[in-house]
Amino acid sequence: MTKIFFVLLLCLIIASSSGFVNCSDVEKEEKIGIFELKKGDLSLRVTNWGASILSLVIPDKNGKLGDVVLGYDSVKDYSNDTTYFGATVGRVANRIGGAQFTLNGIYYKLVANEGNNTLHGGARGFSDVLWKVKRYQKEGPSPSITFSYHSADGEQGFPGDLLVTVSYILTGKNQLVILMKGKALNKPTPVNLANHAYWNLGGHNSGNILNEVVQIFGSKITPVDNKLIPTGKFASVKGTAYDFLKPQTVGSRINQLAGTKGYDINYVIDGEKGQKIKLAAIVQDKKSGRVLELFTNAPGLQFYTGNYIKDLKGKGGYVYNAHAGLCLESQAFPDSVNHPNFPSTIVTQEKPYKHYMLFKFSTKNPYISSK
Repeated sequence: MTKIFFVLLLCLIIASSSGFVNCSDVEKEEKIGIFELKKGDLSLRVTNWGASILSLVIPDKNGKLGDVVLGYDSVKDYSNDTTYFGATVGRVANRIGGAQFTLNGIYYKLVANEGNNTLHGGARGFSDVLWKVKRYQKEGPSPSITFSYHSADGEQGFPGDLLVTVSYILTGKNQLVILMKGKALNKPTPVNLANHAYWNLGGHNSGNILNEVVQIFGSKITPVDNKLIPTGKFASVKGTAYDFLKPQTVGSRINQLAGTKGYDINYVIDGEKGQKIKLAAIVQDKKSGRVLELFTNAPGLQFYTGNYIKDLKGKGGYVYNAHAGLCLESQAFPDSVNHPNFPSTIVTQEKPYKHYMLFKFSTKNPYISSK
């Protein structure tokens, strides 16, 4: 009874904002579910609520399996979540200054949900909607699942109907591909999707990530004002607390960032001109030996260290606090719609959206010294 009530309540929320949802159809056709993919030693659990990652289990250097993603025990908890645990965020991830932009001479006012700004798509972004299960393949060499969502014209203030898909694919040895696609159906619109998983390679219940070693292949950042809105400029990381060009522990200079209580900044990913897929970051937990390498076609990487998590009850009753996990959100640059010098995020019928992420997990890292 509770589950039916929850689905009906969800329908009413969707209907009130978009005006076109048939609640009886939603109840019949789509329900909140949990889906599992397995390949070798890696297992992934996801949900169609927010096309979110619930858990990712991989072995440590001794072969012991552990869940390295922060989250909750119940899917219902994700519907009340404000930390975006494991979620797909959009229509435009990160921040849009003033919750507004102008496109082709037309002014658009968005739903503000962080002061006067829009964060992760507004008050009800893609992390807070029920996605359809388009395809679910548990067997074969590359187990996968694809979620789809039709975002209506005017949703949270954004122009045009947009059809988006997110695919989770297990491939190779301990590798996860996340593929996000978007197609504008009738109007040009900004699109910037990101995955908001919080990683703790020691295990989601192992404490904070301050001793994890990070290397970020970005020699520049996009500086922000006191509301975390980009100024439109670029700044070198050399000689600053943001310099992870050489491996550093997360906590080695985090105290220099008192204003944000930790890292929350977009890096410009380095790479050769014309290079489509770039190595963006590497994370290593020395105690468990686990290593994460992230490759992407996105131009930017938001590095966030869970600065404001406080007394949050997670899986197994474990209580998360500040710096319990770190986010590696490959993305377009924040507030790109208001900065012509940033790479464009505008998607049209002729120019679809595609965001590729490859997460390689191992216990051997050729880049970061394990000494």
